[in-house]
Amino acid sequence: MKRVIVTTTINAPTRATLAFAGNPDWTLVVVGDRKTPHADYEAIDCVYLSPETQEERYPDLCEVTPWNSIQRRNVGFVEAYRMGADVIATVDDDNIPYPDWGADLHVGQEIDVDLYEPEAEVFDPLSVTDAPQVWHRGFPIELLGVRDRVTYMGKRRRKVLVQADLWDGDPDIDAIARLSLMPIVKYSVDSPYAGSCVAPFNSQNTFLAREVLPYYAVLPFVGRMDDIWGAYVLQAKFPDCVVYNRASVYQDRNEQDLVTNLEREVLGYRHTLEFIRSGADLDSAFVPETTRRFYEVYRAQFE
Repeated sequence: MKRVIVTTTINAPTRATLAFAGNPDWTLVVVGDRKTPHADYEAIDCVYLSPETQEERYPDLCEVTPWNSIQRRNVGFVEAYRMGADVIATVDDDNIPYPDWGADLHVGQEIDVDLYEPEAEVFDPLSVTDAPQVWHRGFPIELLGVRDRVTYMGKRRRKVLVQADLWDGDPDIDAIARLSLMPIVKYSVDSPYAGSCVAPFNSQNTFLAREVLPYYAVLPFVGRMDDIWGAYVLQAKFPDCVVYNRASVYQDRNEQDLVTNLEREVLGYRHTLEFIRSGADLDSAFVPETTRRFYEVYRAQFE
């Protein structure tokens, strides 16, 4: 089984990046950006895609993908697919992997999971953890009042096409939760679990099966809904495919402007629930035309 890790960064190699590069069971693909110190990545054990290499191999995709953005990661997804990857891990450079990262991998398997049925039409994967005071980024804020009303349905079989591992440290929550609570967490989750309906997952510590990759992208021009709306698009095509698992990284979060993050999440606060109810329809009026055009070009890379 070929396993490929994909990330993009403008930073020099971090503790996390070096750890991923040193994992003998995985190949690391680093997608460079305009500000990336290119020579630093050419000196470590990874497949480095410089801006020039990206434009040479994927000119159409580069034309519709903004520079200086996390959406460069999409180029890495296509590269991993063409390398023949069976499992693709998408990671951030501030998520330090634990020594056993990637060992508890269920992608492509049918396994028994703890299944939860929420009262709401969307499952918040953090609602059933030992840090239920915060919610996953991209969970519809209209449903916050009922997000913790869930019923445990017992063990159920699920084919795992997406495995979203959790993250200790500074968790991936929306800016409202971060500004108001500023949490640092350590999850005690020790077995796979899932919701009975659609749920958000992100691109910071997630494993994807090859067959779903052509339908998952970090969508540009939608602010901080980029990976989250991409997750909803994937689940519209592959329902009941997502499993959450124990934390396998510690996030030592890069410095960010939280108010700017909040501003970049407004589109999601306004429209995420509507987007979900539409079946994640990218033709929705609030989705930018540039996003739709990107997705068309992205999908074509896999044909």
